[in-house]
Amino acid sequence: MAYTVALAEDNRVNKNTFIQKLQAYPALQLLFTADNGRDFLQQLQGLPHNKLPQVVFMDLEMPQMDGIEAIRIAKSQFPQVHFLVLTVFDDDENIFEAIKAGASGYLLKHEPASMLWESVMNVLESGGAPMSPAIARKALQLLSRSATAAVAAASGSLPAAITDREKQVLQMTVNGWDAKRISAELDCSVLTVRKHIANIYDKLQVNSKAQVISLAHKNKWV
Repeated sequence: MAYTVALAEDNRVNKNTFIQKLQAYPALQLLFTADNGRDFLQQLQGLPHNKLPQVVFMDLEMPQMDGIEAIRIAKSQFPQVHFLVLTVFDDDENIFEAIKAGASGYLLKHEPASMLWESVMNVLESGGAPMSPAIARKALQLLSRSATAAVAAASGSLPAAITDREKQVLQMTVNGWDAKRISAELDCSVLTVRKHIANIYDKLQVNSKAQVISLAHKNKWV
């Protein structure tokens, strides 16, 4: 039995490598390749519904339209099509954004041909959600941190993972101090302060100073 797939990838070397890997499994029939998300959508929308690929391997970082947006649009129009992210990144935000957009799995590009085959079978035959081991570990870490932050927010207390020094940096940040002023007060480098701030963002599952300040005031941490 043949399984139909497609690929959206802007890098020519990566595209050729992917095609070579597929050749090891004749049952995987490549219907088309696209250079970016927009090109992919145009090709997908031009196909009859009975000729759509069953699984699409989707790069994330592409010009004109990235992979996450392409998945989001395509999934709303063709919910029967499965998407497997194929990327060199294990970026925290991208993992969850791709899954929220409708991706069924998340693979790193260096995976061997056997992993591509097994992932297609996993999705189509078992309804699974294949992930590269490194991605699965990162996803579990993210879920654990998110749960810890949620419990802390509900209790009104800072997560235990926040160190005493990070609490100091948090207090000063909420008070409107910039990294240079904080570094002078704590007698450390600006780079060290920025590292503390990055750790705070990561542990509180926020992405901006405004979110930190809002969360701190909401939970009366300062």
